[in-house]
Amino acid sequence: MSGAAPGGRAQTWWPLLLALGAGATLPLAFAPFGFWPLAVAAPLVLMRLWEGATPRRAALLGLCFGLGTFSEGTWWLYISIHGFGGAPAWLSVVLILLLVALMASYQALLGWVVARVLPASGAWRWCAGLPALWLLTEWCRGWFLTGFPWLSLGYSQTDTALAGFAPVLGVYGVSAALLVQAGALLACWRGRGRARFAPLALVALLWAGGEALARVEWTRPSGAPVPVAILQGAIPQDEKWQLNNREPTMALYRSLNDQTAGARLVVWPEAAIPELANEIAPYLAGIQGSSRGRDADIVMGVVRLGDNGQDYYNSIIALTTGVAFYDKRHLVPFAEYFPVPPFVRSWLRLMSLPYSDFRAGADDQPPLRAGGMNLAPSICYEDAFGSAQLALVARSDLLVNVTNDAWFGRSPARYQHLQISRMRAREAGRYLLRAGNDGVSAIIGPHGELLAVAPGFQSTVLRGTVVPRSGLPPYARVGNWAVMLLAVAMAALAVRNRRRRNPADQMYN
Repeated sequence: MSGAAPGGRAQTWWPLLLALGAGATLPLAFAPFGFWPLAVAAPLVLMRLWEGATPRRAALLGLCFGLGTFSEGTWWLYISIHGFGGAPAWLSVVLILLLVALMASYQALLGWVVARVLPASGAWRWCAGLPALWLLTEWCRGWFLTGFPWLSLGYSQTDTALAGFAPVLGVYGVSAALLVQAGALLACWRGRGRARFAPLALVALLWAGGEALARVEWTRPSGAPVPVAILQGAIPQDEKWQLNNREPTMALYRSLNDQTAGARLVVWPEAAIPELANEIAPYLAGIQGSSRGRDADIVMGVVRLGDNGQDYYNSIIALTTGVAFYDKRHLVPFAEYFPVPPFVRSWLRLMSLPYSDFRAGADDQPPLRAGGMNLAPSICYEDAFGSAQLALVARSDLLVNVTNDAWFGRSPARYQHLQISRMRAREAGRYLLRAGNDGVSAIIGPHGELLAVAPGFQSTVLRGTVVPRSGLPPYARVGNWAVMLLAVAMAALAVRNRRRRNPADQMYN
């Protein structure tokens, strides 16, 4: 299955098409589809295609795999850029293709490195080198150039035993378990006789280990149950910011808020009211007063103008006995800020694209205090960067995410994002309240389980109970460093053995 072996054009192209197809199946491992075995099978196919390939050919195979994954897995960006953002169709397609090409380049680089530095075959290649280098590539994609951690393999396992690794090693630890399995199954495929038993035993050990870890209670209750409510206004995205909808939206959320009697904490979605918080101070004061009369605190997504009168923030406001803010720290490039020269920004203005940048919040912000608990807040896509939230998690009893996935219509994006939130709850061992403009609003338990889910695209109040929790799982204490150092060590050992002939490897050749 090497690259350009002699024998005609079909032998040249069919491995590239197979890599493209395998990559395109990978998003089906994630929500809402949930075909999680593809998170092992798709990488396994690419690992097999890399056998015997030259560095250039391996890079091309990796590129095809990445193009399949990210074109199929992020097509929904077209809805936000063109459908709601108003960009011309051609420009929307160009921007998405550029993102897909950039993300696919990580897999191309991985293929080139694999062909250059790893042993040609054997246990060190399949069970150590390939999984380790793939994992390091996935991790780099999650932070380099602001990062795009979407479709990290581990998120596909929120409902399997492998999620038990999340409190210990985070989502990348779950990815590692999947990749080691793919390599072990390839070793079994390529091995002979009794040499196949060890890789199969490794697969069984990973599943048994995940199941055992899933039974561990890494955190403990630190207070009495707290009744909560989540408001979901379900305002259509193409209507939300129209001037004549401001008053009806304010009235709708006031009405929903009035239906939360008995809740100690009420959470509204991201930018719930389509107006600067500075301009609706009387409205917010009225909500605060009526809620305090019921002994309820409000946590609400708002857009606000900073004290200097110049900087805009995507924020969360806590309306309790006083007022406190959390400002979004990880902004989305080309959505919340535009890292382009002024003349390009002027051109974007002519193309009817948003061009006013938000200001990122300070890195060190305290938890919000509401509902008698310390809250670790995050806004929308920010929760995809799990390690960046750990300082807040250490000081908090509960996680809160406010979002507006209405930007992506009825596409899989909203369900993939919910899966990310579930992984954050599992890593932290805490409940998580997720408030979306039209879904998916949910109450998530400390094991990532869905305790309550609001119906999508309907105006509703979702009610439930959470329990504040204290203590920290191992991952919340050390972040990604443990699993990344392990990956570096595995890769180094595999590279070291490239020019050696391991007795164990001879059984696979």
